[in-house]
Amino acid sequence: MSRVPVLEIGGTHVTAAVVDTASAQHAPLAAVRRPIPADAPAGRLLDAIAAVGDQVGAPAGAHWGVAIPGPFDYETGIGRFRGIGKFESLYGVDVGAELLVRLPGAPRGVSFVNDADAFAMGEYRAGAAAGRRRVVCITLGTGVGSSFLDGGRPVVDGPDVPPGGRAHRLSVDGLPLEEVVSRRAIRGFYVTAAGLPGDGPAPDVRDIAASARAGEAPALHTIRHCFGALGRALAPWCERFRPDLMVVGGSMAGSWDLVGPAVRDGFEAWAPGVAPPAVTALRPADAPLVGAAHWGLHKAAGALRAPT
Repeated sequence: MSRVPVLEIGGTHVTAAVVDTASAQHAPLAAVRRPIPADAPAGRLLDAIAAVGDQVGAPAGAHWGVAIPGPFDYETGIGRFRGIGKFESLYGVDVGAELLVRLPGAPRGVSFVNDADAFAMGEYRAGAAAGRRRVVCITLGTGVGSSFLDGGRPVVDGPDVPPGGRAHRLSVDGLPLEEVVSRRAIRGFYVTAAGLPGDGPAPDVRDIAASARAGEAPALHTIRHCFGALGRALAPWCERFRPDLMVVGGSMAGSWDLVGPAVRDGFEAWAPGVAPPAVTALRPADAPLVGAAHWGLHKAAGALRAPT
């Protein structure tokens, strides 16, 4: 079946769609996005997620693909959220089993994939990474998401990728990467660089970028420092993995005119010529839906081939 129902579960919302994987554009059909109570008890939270899935006309007996952030056990479908301020009630819960009894159409199965991997696979199938064999995809938003793809499949272990294939597990300048490159870290660095009171409101990243475009020194320093660190953190892994392309998504990709040169400078500080060609995502809104659909399709085919 080429029409695959999917869920993209974010920190404050869920998007449901049916993706036509046989179409040239892998178009999501009838996508619906709704807020969800991320701090609600497990039953209420799972009911809210499934209720969005009920609105897209999913085929009966389908195998769903679900993109969800970590920490999560993607093979078993069990939540591992703890100490991150969202989905805490799903810790230890068999989310797959719970969704199977809640989603419409008596689904045949549910397969989970990391949201950054889903984004990367969507860009590989129908976006900026189409036709490339080895790709690094980075999402820059609240934190740093990443995926290392080889032939359209995530690489999560081995000597050529960071632990788990996740850049957020890296360190730079003796600090965890997200202590230097994240929405919170960038705003904090700017407050210090600009000499603003620490107890006052901090400009958001888009405002810092706008100030940098206007030539403000603290804003320029912040962009160069934080995103240069990202380049230095990624450089040794790109030297090993040798990607054909780096695709960048997330809210901060809208400032790539500033961020891109800073990241490249970080790469060059590690070693000249290591930086891969870099582009922004072509499908920033629906790539995770497309990727989740192909993941669900792949997992469903594997299940059908498995011995009884």
